[in-house]
Amino acid sequence: MSQRFLDPTVLTGISGLDLIAKTVVDGFVAGLHRSPDFGFSQEFAEYRAYTPGDDLRHVDWNVFARTERAYLKRYRGETNSLLTVLLDASQSMEYSSHSVNKMDYARYVAASLFYLAIHNQRDAAGLIVFDDEVRNYIRPSTRQGQLARLLSGLELAEPRARTDFGKPMRHFQEFLRRRGLVVIVSDFYESPESIVRTIAPLRFHGNEVVLFHILDPQEIRPVFGEPAILVDLETKQKMEVTPDYARKEYRGKMDAHIADLGERSRGAGMDYFLLRTDRPLDAALREYLNIRHERN
Repeated sequence: MSQRFLDPTVLTGISGLDLIAKTVVDGFVAGLHRSPDFGFSQEFAEYRAYTPGDDLRHVDWNVFARTERAYLKRYRGETNSLLTVLLDASQSMEYSSHSVNKMDYARYVAASLFYLAIHNQRDAAGLIVFDDEVRNYIRPSTRQGQLARLLSGLELAEPRARTDFGKPMRHFQEFLRRRGLVVIVSDFYESPESIVRTIAPLRFHGNEVVLFHILDPQEIRPVFGEPAILVDLETKQKMEVTPDYARKEYRGKMDAHIADLGERSRGAGMDYFLLRTDRPLDAALREYLNIRHERN
């Protein structure tokens, strides 16, 4: 994906998100291994009847030869049929050290997943935008115009307040009864123990849960030429740091935080994947899918 599609000054609004999502998904799919058995899992689940516009590579031609009817193979990852994205819109998501802040990158992630679910797989998709409250909820649906509604919800999501993972979890459990795939997009600036303890109950109801950890490269490996003051965008607390602290102690703490969150997430049966905002999104999603395939 060209860097141009990661520049919010070039493409804005719903049409911009739609084009970004299409570009990311096209690059993501084109980069996959050329296999007709595309899906989050390679385990066969069911057949479904062919409808105009479906990819002919997925047709089971042996069945067609016997019945003269076209059926597509469906795999376990394609039968979730319900995707819900929980998007963190807290104040810390506004940070950026380059042209794309974490909020915009998170929008691109969510828009790409919606495009893939609705346009490519014809699955239901919904959105919960939250900070310390649930700011927007778009119920999962496959009805006409759902992609436009979801992209509009992403466009309206603006960073504010602090993060409270408890609010969207309670909202999800109250309003969504069907199990499916839950993707949480956040910078996860809380203790890993607290995050996983709050989110893990979603797994108890049969949902598959994925944590996409959005971080700016300067948050992972900060580089300072002189002492600087760091400001917490949510609490407004300030801390003066030296270049030596940023290079050694800070990096050690951040590495430990990322490793702990990943280990606890996987231990609770959830997927965890780190996304740096300076990385092309199609390549990142492709890497994530390949990891899933190797594990399954």
